[in-house]
Amino acid sequence: MCKNSAKNAGLTLIELIVTIAIAGILVSIAIPSFNTTITSSRLTGYANDLVGALNLARSEAVKRGIQVTVSNNGAATHWESGWIVFVDINGNGINDAADALCSTNNANGSPTEDCLLRTYPALLTGYTLTTGNSTYQNYAAFLSSGLSKSAAGDTFRLCNGTDVSTSLIVVINAVGRARISPASSGNNPTCP
Repeated sequence: MCKNSAKNAGLTLIELIVTIAIAGILVSIAIPSFNTTITSSRLTGYANDLVGALNLARSEAVKRGIQVTVSNNGAATHWESGWIVFVDINGNGINDAADALCSTNNANGSPTEDCLLRTYPALLTGYTLTTGNSTYQNYAAFLSSGLSKSAAGDTFRLCNGTDVSTSLIVVINAVGRARISPASSGNNPTCP
């Protein structure tokens, strides 16, 4: 009896090959779906980062009583290289103090020069973030009232390559409120 139970303890070569083949088929089916999920998650994360930056600028403008700007550092309609949020003392949309932090203040607590509030990193290679028109070509600014400096809205398109079906848009209305929408609701049907 001991000899018979020892023979049943392992797998045969055929059983092992069949198991590996089934595992390979399952993996080949799952990987494309997983890549789609990763892309969708990244697009949503980037869109949330942009909306978060716009909301941060708006709330800081009200809190500080001065213009706060979100800028792409002069990349002309392309925002995929990252963006910054800063206090914009002179209201020109350019961070004149480069990397200065908000450490020197006037007697009333307001900064004495442009100062950096937050930096957002560049998007991964292959992802693009562009504006729909020239309203927010290089920057979006918010006044101390919380309203957008620009009286017109704009649409940002976030894409992975040229795939319009997975793209997202961030719509900014005339007062500066931002929202995320699927690609089908956008007014720009192509990705760069």
